[in-house]
Amino acid sequence: MGRVCMSLIHKKRIFYSMLILTSALVILMFRLGYLQLTANSKHWTRGGHSLNEMAVRQRRLGIELDPGRGQFTDREGRMLTGKVIWTPILFPVSPKPDKHKISQLAVLLQTTPAELAKKWADIKQPMPWQDREGIEPFKLSPSKIQALSGLKIRGIEALPLVKRYMTGVSGSQWLGYVSEQPDTLKGLNAAYNFSAHPLPLNLKVGGAGLEKTFDSFLRGGESTEAYVAVDGYKRPIEQIGARITGPDSPYYPLQIRTTINKDIQKSVEQLTEQSKLKEGAVVVLDVQNGDIVAMVSRPFYNPEHIDLIGGQWSNRAVRASVPGSIFKTVIAAAALEMKAADPQEQFICKGDYGKYHLSCWKQGGHGPITFEQGYVNSCNTVFAALGERLSAIQIEETAHRMGIGRSIGWQEKKFLGASDIKQIDQEEAGKVFDTKGAIPDSGVRAQTAIGQRDVLMTPLQAANLVVTLLHDGTVLAPRLVREIRYANGSLLATLQPHSAVSPEGKISARTARTLLGWMREVVTEGTGRKLRDHIWELAGKSGTAQVVRNGQKLNDQWFIGYGPVGRPRYAAAVLVQSKKPGAKHQATELFYELMDILAKKLA
Repeated sequence: MGRVCMSLIHKKRIFYSMLILTSALVILMFRLGYLQLTANSKHWTRGGHSLNEMAVRQRRLGIELDPGRGQFTDREGRMLTGKVIWTPILFPVSPKPDKHKISQLAVLLQTTPAELAKKWADIKQPMPWQDREGIEPFKLSPSKIQALSGLKIRGIEALPLVKRYMTGVSGSQWLGYVSEQPDTLKGLNAAYNFSAHPLPLNLKVGGAGLEKTFDSFLRGGESTEAYVAVDGYKRPIEQIGARITGPDSPYYPLQIRTTINKDIQKSVEQLTEQSKLKEGAVVVLDVQNGDIVAMVSRPFYNPEHIDLIGGQWSNRAVRASVPGSIFKTVIAAAALEMKAADPQEQFICKGDYGKYHLSCWKQGGHGPITFEQGYVNSCNTVFAALGERLSAIQIEETAHRMGIGRSIGWQEKKFLGASDIKQIDQEEAGKVFDTKGAIPDSGVRAQTAIGQRDVLMTPLQAANLVVTLLHDGTVLAPRLVREIRYANGSLLATLQPHSAVSPEGKISARTARTLLGWMREVVTEGTGRKLRDHIWELAGKSGTAQVVRNGQKLNDQWFIGYGPVGRPRYAAAVLVQSKKPGAKHQATELFYELMDILAKKLA
């Protein structure tokens, strides 16, 4: 009886063991089937690759030549991003070439055999050979490409690497930069339900500038990759060289065509460099439609090495600064519109205004001077008096009508499925008053009228103020982007120019034309007389703003204007920041040289 019981127990154990084993095998088979049929197509890795893709990648060594991000061009279709460099790519293969081949290759790559052998031995992933400074990929000329091919060395290939930015440092902060932002990508994947094809978390996206504002149109293209097939020991498979995989669509990635003139942008950057401009900005607008032809910010930035603390990446052309006397253009418009003064009304300038700690820049004063002459000679006494006559509402509404104290850059609520498209990133609105609800008294208005106190204006607004006058008082919305095109060059969409009229309306054409005449007089007989001998007839307005930075009293210099007067082509604003009081007016000099550049481009 005992033996029978033991036998039954033993059989039950065998049965349950077999049952567990069979269940495990069934589960394993289902799991394998799931992986084969379903999971292989799902994205499991940080890079967004499926298991099938990862299995293939285990058998090859690859490098990304082009991430597939859309590129920017200037107004004529010339590339602003996407520089193609033919460069030698080293692959971490075994075995390495013999000493003789290494020596030949070292001569070609302008290095020593020892240095080449060491770097090649240390790499774990394919890498481009760098130049002597270790900053840029080593550029191969056509003859060197042929020479490298003739060496027939396994594990090194001459390949076209796409470098995002064309130069190192520049004043094109409006372009922005790209960076890895995994949290942003997680948010996009969740918001737009990209679960089937999620954006890889290591994908670089726009961090500022046009790279940020047009990011949704730029990202998502298929990358181009070069790889070599290897065996289990990382040895290149014979007869198989480097292969390149990439997009086969004629439409993507998209191209963003800007309003920038590449030649003028470069020339203006060189001008600010040669003049040793340390802080400031230059903006050039096409007077026909308000398009931004060039926009330069100093100090320069490097889009590939962003220093968020240093702040060089910030675009000073759209940051608000104290405008000084160029704001008198707004006060003059308000006085004319509200009939607060007649152009020939006479004032007495004694040099000291007598209150509010205000004085005129000219020692001893201008003496008897008309309203018109006060603008031409930038008399503080005349404009302080006008500021007291005008109400705060009249001053502020006139500023808004002229595109000051509010954002003016091109924007649309809806465009090609995207919402709230603003072309100009981080554009500041500036302001006229900062009274926290209190009504500005006569002292505040007097100081405001000479462009001091709380007034803030961007160089973009300053240049566009001139365009507004040239369009009889209609404020246009400056564009940085004019078109979006497919990869094959065909047109997808045009971002049409439009106005940016204030809810308060616009100034009259008569007032606008009067001010244009006064700006011409500034050059012929006023504070801009240094511009009289220019090849073009010019018109404009100078300004000097008193500021305090780090406890030090400094001046910000301005000049705004346009040319040529007979057939206006360009309006511009020049801002030179942090100059010592009494220093020469560099902004006027730069405006002269800037107009030289523009005149030569049209010659």
